[in-house]
Amino acid sequence: MRFVSVILFLAILYVESALAERADRDKPVHLESDRATVENTGRSNARDRTSVFTGNVVLTQGTLVIRSDKMVVNEDASGFKNATAYGNLASFRQKRDGMDEYIEGWSERMEYDSKADKVELFNQARLKRGMDEVHGDYISYEATTEFFQVNNGAKAKTNSDSRVRAVIQPKKKKRNKDLKP
Repeated sequence: MRFVSVILFLAILYVESALAERADRDKPVHLESDRATVENTGRSNARDRTSVFTGNVVLTQGTLVIRSDKMVVNEDASGFKNATAYGNLASFRQKRDGMDEYIEGWSERMEYDSKADKVELFNQARLKRGMDEVHGDYISYEATTEFFQVNNGAKAKTNSDSRVRAVIQPKKKKRNKDLKP
């Protein structure tokens, strides 16, 4: 029943389909922090490079902005691959394609996969689009399709306070100018 409710919520929430800013994936990744360490800088053996950024970390790629206390960034031979952000709370924000609206998320741990254009939120997860909002223990959000799923795992069975929660605001009806009030 909970699965059906979440699917129904997703269908209602995303009736008007729009995508995350498409141009973001072609933009360079900018990182700022108070400190950074980098492993395997030579890449002579074609291994991934791992960098750890700590203290007021900000990752920016086009309209995508991720903020955290700590971030572990992995790169492969072709460049940026993924990042795991930790914080109290880590956050992301990204402009929706063709709209003057943003999608935002918060959680204790956040995993961003640039190749899949996917963000996963873990622990105290929250996702917001406009005035609509969803809360859960885990949220997976695919930016290219704006599909997301929410769940609470085993905790929901023992604690009614850890259920998936959603707030869906009524949409304003388009008014036909030819109609007289």
